[in-house]
Amino acid sequence: MAMVILTVDDSPTMREMMLNSLSAMGYDVVQAIDGIDALEKLERVSPSVIITDINMPRMNGISFIDEIRRGGPNRRTPILVLTTETDPLWKTEAKRAGATGWITKPFDPDRLAEAIRRVTV
Repeated sequence: MAMVILTVDDSPTMREMMLNSLSAMGYDVVQAIDGIDALEKLERVSPSVIITDINMPRMNGISFIDEIRRGGPNRRTPILVLTTETDPLWKTEAKRAGATGWITKPFDPDRLAEAIRRVTV
């Protein structure tokens, strides 16, 4: 059975790129358009890894990570932040919220695969 990865990004282009890359790596991908959508998806799916953007409407990535880490079945799920943000403050905030790792867009599929392997060992 393939590992499930939840991707959270408001950009249709980014979602498509992640879907293509992750599917080619053999993962099952569930997509969400923002933190609120992702929380709703988490009621039905229990992913092995969550990959989230920071800047999204309705609920940003930091608030989304905070919400997951607060409790529930996914509170220990590895969360990778995939974002265009390069400000160290965002990285500090993401780590404080409970992010497991950080990848800067545009992403390299090999680096993404390595990051996923690192957090799922």
